[in-house]
Amino acid sequence: MIRKLKNYDFTLMITPILLAAFGIVMIYSASMVVAVVNGNEPTFYLVRQLRSFVIGMVGFVITCIIPYKTYQKLVKLISLVMIGMLVYVLINGHSEGNATRWFSLGPMTIQPSEFVKIGLIIYLASVYSKKQEYISDFGKAVLPPLVLMGIILALILKQPDVGTAATILLIGSTIIFSSGIRFRHLFLLSAVGVIVVAIAIPNMVTETRIERFTGAYQPFEAPDDGGHHLIQSYLAISGGGLSGEGLGQSVQKLGYLFGAHTDFIMSIVAEELGFIGVFIVIGMLAIIVLRGFFIARKCEDSFGALMAIGISAMVGIQASINLGAISGILPITGVTLPFISYGGSSLMVLLISMGILNNIAMQTKKDEADVQPKESVTKPVMLKQRGGRSWSS
Repeated sequence: MIRKLKNYDFTLMITPILLAAFGIVMIYSASMVVAVVNGNEPTFYLVRQLRSFVIGMVGFVITCIIPYKTYQKLVKLISLVMIGMLVYVLINGHSEGNATRWFSLGPMTIQPSEFVKIGLIIYLASVYSKKQEYISDFGKAVLPPLVLMGIILALILKQPDVGTAATILLIGSTIIFSSGIRFRHLFLLSAVGVIVVAIAIPNMVTETRIERFTGAYQPFEAPDDGGHHLIQSYLAISGGGLSGEGLGQSVQKLGYLFGAHTDFIMSIVAEELGFIGVFIVIGMLAIIVLRGFFIARKCEDSFGALMAIGISAMVGIQASINLGAISGILPITGVTLPFISYGGSSLMVLLISMGILNNIAMQTKKDEADVQPKESVTKPVMLKQRGGRSWSS
C-alpha cells in the first residue's frame, strides 16, 4: 500500500486541490453582493460550489484508483452518453441569457458540455492510440474520429456556446496533432477548418457578439455597451497593485463588474490580492499543465500519453482564453478560469480529470520501477520518431 502511494504524483494531487480551495474562498468574496441583490443568502454561491467540490473530490479519489486503461474499454458507451446529453439539453434543458446549456439533475444543475470535454479526450486518445500503425493514412486513421467531433461541435454551437466549442476544438486539435499525423494532413485539416469557420461566421454573427468583439479591442469607444465589462476589469486589475486591497475589499464586485465570480474572477483576485496573487494562481496552473505534459512524455502507453496531453491542454487552453478575455487580448467568450471560477460542472470535471491524470502518473512510475522500459511500437510520434517526424530531444 505504501509503495503504491509513493507512485502517485503528489505535486499533481495537491496543486489542483489547493487551487479549488482558493477558488471557493474567492467565489465567496466575489459573489456575496450579487447573491444578496438576487434575493439569496450571501453564502448562496459558496454553498453550491462547496457541494460541487465535495462531489468532485469523490470523483477525484475514484479516478485516482481506477486504472486509466479501463476507460478505453468504455469508449463506445462514453460516446453515446456525450451525444445523448447534448441532444437532451437542447430538448429539455433550461435557458438563460438566450442560451440552452443546462439541465437539472435533482437539486443540481448540470452543464453537459463540460463533461463532454473529458469524454472527447478519452475518445480521441483511444481511437488515435489504436491507429498508430497506420496514422499516416488520412482516410483510414485521421478522418473517421473527426465525424463524432464535428457532431459534438455542431450540437454545442446549437446551444449556442461558442466559447466551449472553441475550447473543445482546440483540445481536439492538440490531441490530433500529438498523435503524429503528417504535416500535409495537418495543413489540410487547418485549411478545411478555416473554410468552415468562414462559412459559419455569417450565421453566427449577432449584435451581442459584435459588441463583445469591438468591446475587446475598442472598449473606450463604447464604455456603456460592449466595452463596459473590460473597462471595469481594467479598473479592478490596476487597482490591486502589487499586493492588492486585501481579501474581501474589492470595489468592482459591488455591482460594477458583471460576472465577478465567474468569467472575471481573476480581475477580483488582482484587485484584492494584487500581482502576487495573480502570479501564484497562474504559476499553479502552469505547474499542472507542465506536469501533465511531462507525464505524457514519460508514459510508454500511447493511450495514456494522449489522454495526459488532452487533459493538460484542457486546463491550459481554458486558462489562456479566460486570461486573454479579462485583459482584452481576446473577446469575452464566457470561458471560466479552471478551478477558480464559479461553476459546479466545470469544477467536478476538472477534479475528475486530475484524478485520471494522477492515475496515469502512478501507472507510469510503477511501470518504470517494475521493469526496464521497453521501446513501445505504438507510442505517439510526438514521443518518438515515426513517419518522418521526430519530437524527441
